[in-house]
Amino acid sequence: MTLIKSISGIRGTIGGQPTENLTPRNAVDFASAYAQWLKNQSGKAHPVVVLGRDARPSGPMIAGAVVSALTGMGVDVIDLGLSTTPSVEMAVKGLQADGGIILTASHNPREWNALKLLNDKGEFISAEAGKKILEMVEKGDFEYVPVEALGNIQTYEGGYIDEHIREILSYPLVDAAAVRQRGFKVVVDAVRSTGGMAVPRLLEALGVEYVCLYCEPNGQFPHNPEPLEKNLTDILRAVPALNADLGVVTDPDVDRLALVDEKGRMFGEEYTLVTVADYVWQHRQGPAVSNLSSSRALRDLAGRYGQPYYASAVGEVNVVRKMKDTGAVIGGEGNGGIIVPDLHYGRDALAGIALVLTYLAKSGKTLSELKQTYPVYHMAKEKIRLDPGIDVEGILEKFEKLHPQAAVNKEDGLKLDYPGYWIHLRRSNTEPIIRIYTEAASPEKAAEIARQTIQQIKKLF
Repeated sequence: MTLIKSISGIRGTIGGQPTENLTPRNAVDFASAYAQWLKNQSGKAHPVVVLGRDARPSGPMIAGAVVSALTGMGVDVIDLGLSTTPSVEMAVKGLQADGGIILTASHNPREWNALKLLNDKGEFISAEAGKKILEMVEKGDFEYVPVEALGNIQTYEGGYIDEHIREILSYPLVDAAAVRQRGFKVVVDAVRSTGGMAVPRLLEALGVEYVCLYCEPNGQFPHNPEPLEKNLTDILRAVPALNADLGVVTDPDVDRLALVDEKGRMFGEEYTLVTVADYVWQHRQGPAVSNLSSSRALRDLAGRYGQPYYASAVGEVNVVRKMKDTGAVIGGEGNGGIIVPDLHYGRDALAGIALVLTYLAKSGKTLSELKQTYPVYHMAKEKIRLDPGIDVEGILEKFEKLHPQAAVNKEDGLKLDYPGYWIHLRRSNTEPIIRIYTEAASPEKAAEIARQTIQQIKKLF
């Protein structure tokens, strides 16, 4: 069992001993430190925090602990209940709250949960803020209020999802009339989490016929919830069998979007962002940003449009910082995370769905036809589990010396660029692993480079 504390939040498996797993005590300590930090930042005795969660079975238990901690610190809580990560982010702005907490472990299995912390803009807190909150947790540097100063709890029905969808529909690049006229049929795999609440509502608002595979938000994931091809057998079969135009897959908290084309083939997580950027650049001029582990396809497409491209360190907060610094009109991560800054600075699968459908409707193309217009790259994603005490930095330094001909980038782990492929190694912030990403012009080449990389690293252990 595992508990991981990082500047991006606290994540772990449910049950077991405090400090070794994610228990109610850990949730209370972390929420209390966040509340103290928020009071210090805002200067308010009663700051307001929006709380939302995905459909994991542990959600109500962790939410109860967090609400008790926040109100005990004098914080007023707006409880959205079941919601999506982007909807909570939008709610912080829309309800003029001082911060937000999302209870979700993203793509991790059901035994995991996490607290993700937002600032008053509905964006993930900075690394500096995260470090400060971790220090406050370790020192117990927070103080609960007397009974007359306890915070209040307000329940907000619907998870702010309808308001979120209204914002998407009002975005000028989303054309609901064009989508409705095209008469799409879509298959949805929401992995029995809150995408099962949000995606159907969005599709109904767009006039799209849909078939739900796993839309009951009960947290009983029918397969590994990470939206990778090996986990999506059912929807790959269902799309052509039902004569659908495409399939959409969301992860448990609905910030990642994977697509299935009309032939029942994975469109590729990396190409979700590429497709949205392709459409946006037809209407907006400006840079794009993705992280160092994302496909070269976005960089190549930027070149076609004569637009700048920038790479950031992995992590949404790093992408957002780079987007703000460069004035990017589109950005995200190659795992299917789309960030549309005109809506909000957060990965948003719902916005991605609306923009992809609009592009398909206006272009008259199918997903497979669109894919043929993009640079061809294939990626392999592997990982090596770490034993306690392994010197990861030392391993990366030794690995770099094995590749003297590569262009080296050490902004986030180690990235080695060759003319025909690249390798990116980085220690995960959320799991005790080294992530290995490779990309080449064929899946066989990418997989072979990944296998060779694993072999080389294991020898260095």
